[in-house]
Amino acid sequence: MKNILVTIDFNGKEQQVLNKAFDMAVAFKSKLWIMHIAAPDPDFVGYGVGPQEVRDSRAKELKIEHEKLQDYASKMKARHVDAGGLLVEGATIKTIITEAEKLNADMIISGHENHGFFYKAILGSTAKQLIEASTIPVLIVPIKD
Repeated sequence: MKNILVTIDFNGKEQQVLNKAFDMAVAFKSKLWIMHIAAPDPDFVGYGVGPQEVRDSRAKELKIEHEKLQDYASKMKARHVDAGGLLVEGATIKTIITEAEKLNADMIISGHENHGFFYKAILGSTAKQLIEASTIPVLIVPIKD
């Protein structure tokens, strides 16, 4: 297993997923790709460019997310795991599958957090959708409070 793609949200609980990804990368001597999917650019979802302050705010948000990814990758490298950070915009499931294929990932690791009925009814389960869409093995890490 040469490449592992781990997807994280910046919800304050990503360390649980990163810890499991670290364990897998060490066990298989794999490169770890840490990916966060940023919300699509407003142009992507059909909105205009908007005022300068909206664009500046968006650029600042993406810069912070990129820096967090690079920090996580640096921490993995300090623990002797080859790692890189990826910040990609797009639709969640499609983006994960596309990037995993580009990276020749042998495994995808993602977290799963229990949500209430209304959340599931409206948005569904990302973990379930990922498992159904992927031809690459998927490891789902349960996220606990």
